[in-house]
Amino acid sequence: MPSYRDEAVVLRTQRLGEADRIVTLLTRGRGRVRAVAKGVRRTGSRFGARLEPFGHVDVQLYEGRSLDTVTQAESLAHHGADLSGDYRRWTTGSAMLEAAERLTPVEHEPAVQQYLLLVGGLRALVSGEHDPTLILDAFLLRSLAVAGWSPSFSACARCGDPGPHRAFSVPGGGALCPDCRVPGSATPAPETLLLLGSLLSGDWTVADASEDRQRREASGLAAALVTWHLERGLRSLPLVERG
Repeated sequence: MPSYRDEAVVLRTQRLGEADRIVTLLTRGRGRVRAVAKGVRRTGSRFGARLEPFGHVDVQLYEGRSLDTVTQAESLAHHGADLSGDYRRWTTGSAMLEAAERLTPVEHEPAVQQYLLLVGGLRALVSGEHDPTLILDAFLLRSLAVAGWSPSFSACARCGDPGPHRAFSVPGGGALCPDCRVPGSATPAPETLLLLGSLLSGDWTVADASEDRQRREASGLAAALVTWHLERGLRSLPLVERG
């Protein structure tokens, strides 16, 4: 069977038999991959600790018919160890891992941008550069954009009329002008839409200066957008401890 080598982030693990695990990876070159890691639950495993969620690894795998097989793993960064002592950052990171898996639904389909977003988001979370809530919401919004569902937070999502506009509709794609406003549209604070736009574009100066009430409202809208496009919410999102 052909083998290949790639960089990856461990998204999830599942027990298989008495000593093995199924490892879900988001790789740089091959997108989401599920692979068997044999013997990793044994005490003497050569690389069991490296194949835990949040691990950033260099892996070698053999291609299989249904599941690939991990034959080698070298740790590039073990973010789990850095996050495990902080419940807020741990739950935030868990939501990011779940979102990355859900937004790469087709196995072995390249998803380089999604991979780079996740690696960068986990590094920011570990370093404490920004508030974990802001990092999570920025990650969710950018991941949606990479998947082709970029919301509008200023110009009208329907007609393109320059904003800012007060109405906001999750099914409608974001901000809506008075002529395009649909029933049930929300009216978030202008500062909230500014914050969401800043998180999407990476303007951290504006994002870091935002107030708690705007962050709470922005988080609610980001979660609603993810739930709408994925057709069900992230299971880990309600567990995230907000600031």
